[in-house]
Amino acid sequence: MIEAHELRKQFGTFQAVKGLSLTIQPGEVLALLGPNGAGKTTTVRMLGAILKPTSGWARICGLDVVEHAQTVRNRVGLLTEYPGLYNRMRAVEYLDFFGALLGMERGLANRRAEMLLKQFGLWEARDRRLDGYSKGMKQKIALVRALIHDPPVMFLDEPTTAMDPQSARTVRDAIGDLRNAERTILLTTHNLTEAEVLADRIAIIRSGQIIAEGTIPQLTRQLLGEPLWGR
Repeated sequence: MIEAHELRKQFGTFQAVKGLSLTIQPGEVLALLGPNGAGKTTTVRMLGAILKPTSGWARICGLDVVEHAQTVRNRVGLLTEYPGLYNRMRAVEYLDFFGALLGMERGLANRRAEMLLKQFGLWEARDRRLDGYSKGMKQKIALVRALIHDPPVMFLDEPTTAMDPQSARTVRDAIGDLRNAERTILLTTHNLTEAEVLADRIAIIRSGQIIAEGTIPQLTRQLLGEPLWGR
């Protein structure tokens, strides 16, 4: 479902991603774990057809992210670290707007919005303006927006950054509800506990390169006695 081979991204003289390769199967959740500046967000932007790789290739649902960029964007749901909500809109207006941008038939978009708002506990707040939402509620409405078109692939980039513990727990619970046999999820985080709770596998990234990959037991055997991203 998600494939990347020798992905590289250069900004001037700085190489943000250095030959990154990974495969994520349908129904699998992979956490890309690493400190700030490790290349996580740049990787997500290349996989989501927002940034063009300097070299290497990536495919989403069999589609090349450069040759079929617009189709790839329509197949993925992207939750960014700072989602940039339109705070003067009510939740229902916001979702209606994004459904239209994605070319969805209005009735379908409305049905999807109602189902997702109920699923994530936001239905009673559907007529409130987004600037009245808490941090956790704002991140959940951003999740609903990313899911409105029922994408088979999700990219969740640092979904709980700068949140208080209660808001972070709320969003993690919501992400847990996304798991199903047909959806593939790539989650980026610098929080090992979050990765353990949400992911089937973890890929550790440092300085733009994956240095270890596997399940928690596999990584424990590989890295026993070593810090996860070095000194």
